[in-house]
Order: sequence, then structure tokens, then C-alpha cells
Amino acid sequence: MPDSPPASPPPAPSPADASRERIIAAATALFADHGYDGTSTRRIAAEAGLNMATVAYHVGGKPDLYREVMLRAHLAEQRVLTDALAAFRDLAPTDPAAAVTGLVDRYLDFCLDQPHIPALWMRRWLSDAAEFADLEAAYARPLIESVRDTVREVIPSGRSTEPADVEMTVHTVLWSTHGFCRSGIRAQVPRFRAHLRALVLRDLGLRAPEPRDQEQG
Repeated sequence: MPDSPPASPPPAPSPADASRERIIAAATALFADHGYDGTSTRRIAAEAGLNMATVAYHVGGKPDLYREVMLRAHLAEQRVLTDALAAFRDLAPTDPAAAVTGLVDRYLDFCLDQPHIPALWMRRWLSDAAEFADLEAAYARPLIESVRDTVREVIPSGRSTEPADVEMTVHTVLWSTHGFCRSGIRAQVPRFRAHLRALVLRDLGLRAPEPRDQEQG
């Protein structure tokens, strides 16, 4: 068979699309660093290298821009958690502890790779953008409930102690991970990862995964 022709490169974005993406990127960084309330449209325009009329033309007002930024943050988090929960379900029946630590690792890695997303949500915890109270119910709550319900499936039955409060464990991972990613101790990732794994396994009453036997030479 003849060789297939090489794939064509994706088309370059139009000038309008490129300008819109510059505005959204500038707004994302500013909202993460200074909050919605601490960021003006004028500052977003200056950061994007455009005038305010151009910003308004491409994205509307500051409320529209904030909703777009938070929607993109949510969709990125949703994609990662959907994949992570699929992997979790595959592994959980045979090794629930490894499934749990794998899920924790995926979320930590996501937050380390996308630090603006923890920053955006932490700003909201400080009562930033209070007029957008619906975002928690629309974005955060469904993801928390999805993780909670999936993890509950692998909690051992017949525990001698009180059942684990899985929802609070999920919140603890969320709060701790977001705080760590915005802290000044980012160099301590391996130590924090080990601590977070141990904390979750202890909360859920699971034993740490057994280390794999080294192959014999």
C-alpha cells in the first residue's frame, strides 16, 4: 500500500481567535494572582497588549471573562478526574490502596502542573467574586460528589470502627493540595506526596500498597 500522506498541520488561529486567547490568558493569570475583585478590565487589557474596546468586543465585560476562565478551569479538572477515576475503577477491585494512592497522585500532579487552577479556587474561598456563588454548585460540587461516590465503592465493609467520612477525606485532599501548591515549599513535593498518601489511606482504613518484589538477577 502507498504511504499515507503526512497529516496537515492544524490551521493557524484567526487574528480574532488569537486576540481572544491572549485576553483569556492574561485574565486567568491576573484572576489567579489578584482575584476577580482585585483585577480591573483595564489591567487585563494592558496585560494582553490590547485596548479596552478590543477586550469588550472579544469577550464582553469582566463578568463574562471570569465565567469563561472558571469554565476552562473546571473543564480541565473534569477531564483529568474523569480519566483518573476510570483508572481507579479498573484497579480498585484488586488493589484498593494502590487505586486510592494513584488517584491522589493524579490530582496532585494536575494541581502542580496547572497552579492557576488551585489559585482561582483559593481566591473564591477568601470570598472573592462573591456574586458568582453559583460556580461552586455548578463546577466544584459535582466533581467532589463523583470522587466521593466512586471511592465509597472500595471502602471495606464490616469495619470495626466508624465508617470513613469519605466526603471529608476528599475535601481534605482538595484543601491540602491547593494550599500546598500555593505555598513556598514546592521543593518538598516528594515529602508532601508521601504524607498525603498516608493521610488518605489512614482516613479510609486501607493499608499502604505492598512494595513490589525486586526482580532476581
